Amino acid sequence: MFEAMTEPEQVAHWWGPEGFTCPEVTLDARVGGAYRIAMQPPEGEPFHLSGEYLEVQPPSRLANTFRWEPPDPDDRETVARLTLHARDGATEVALTQGPFATDARRELHKAGWTDSFARLASHLALPDRSGDRA
Repeated sequence: MFEAMTEPEQVAHWWGPEGFTCPEVTLDARVGGAYRIAMQPPEGEPFHLSGEYLEVQPPSRLANTFRWEPPDPDDRETVARLTLHARDGATEVALTQGPFATDARRELHKAGWTDSFARLASHLALPDRSGDRA
């Protein structure tokens, strides 16, 4: 699970809401390292999110800043903290993120993370994650 969250090739397969793709993912998953993800919606122009890693403790903790490029007028930089726990043969992921400027922006992120985690579960369920996938 931790590798799926820190390897660019894997992140590109599961990041973002349903229907989005990530044509470019760069990650330097170490404290102080930066990341940048290009997100392509089903329609419209691509946009980016970026930030820096604040905490990287394999296999159980990740924390990073999170900002949109360009930001929406209601956006502010937030901090996303992920904690991974082994539980009953699976991995439980706990997420906190904030602070948000508005409830609408919090709900947008909540929906995006919900879709992303569903896509991550599907990605991890694939029998062979090496090489190219259709």
